[in-house]
Parts: sequence; C-alpha cells; structure tokens
Amino acid sequence: MMKILLVEDNEDNRELVCALIGDAFDVESCTDAVEALALLDNPQTHLPDLMLVDISLPGMDGIQFLFRIRSDPRLAGIPAIALTAHAMKDDKERFIGSGFDGYFSKPIVDEMLLIETINTVIESRGRGRE
Repeated sequence: MMKILLVEDNEDNRELVCALIGDAFDVESCTDAVEALALLDNPQTHLPDLMLVDISLPGMDGIQFLFRIRSDPRLAGIPAIALTAHAMKDDKERFIGSGFDGYFSKPIVDEMLLIETINTVIESRGRGRE
C-alpha cells in the first residue's frame, strides 16, 4: 500500500483526509512542518510515496516546508500536493510554481477526485509501487 504523509495543522481536516483516503493509502499525519521534517529526517522512517501539505501551517508554512524538502537530496524526489483553502484564480499556478507537483483545494467535497489526484501525481513522478 502506498504511503502518504499528511502535513495539516487542523485536527478536523486531518481526521477527514484520513477517513476519506485511509482505505486506499497508508496515511501518516503530522501537525506542522517541524514535526514532519523530524519524521522525514529520521533514518528509520520509511519515506512516503507522496505528501499532502497544507499551505497555511503555523511557524513554517507549506511553501517553506517544501523548499526544505526539495533542498535535501534524500527527500527531493517525494512528490507533494498543496492541500489548501487558498483557491483564488492564480493560487494553483503559484503553488505549482513553488515546486508542488499538484494542487487540491479545501474543503474536500469529492474523495474520488482527491484519490485520483494523488494517483496521477504519484504515477507522473514514477513513484507508484505496490
């Protein structure tokens, strides 16, 4: 089963994402970027196939977190989807331009579209495995 790392500070959103995609993926969640970096920096951690990253995280936001990930050769290849309530006209392009591989807006109303987005990004980055 493919592993997803969810970085989301809102407990309700974490629970919702886990409930929606937990049957299709092994989901591990972190409440902020610092916690996620500590997890990913642990050499014993099995790296995720993909990360779902909230943009408006406390402290280090999702863009800063992704910059840190992309600057680490061991982590740089992990695909990441911006999972965000920022849904203005140019937000998707801005987040993709910041290095995200995909974009999904909150609130999540279509779990199948979220799963399809995850699978598409994983397949496009060549990380899909079973």
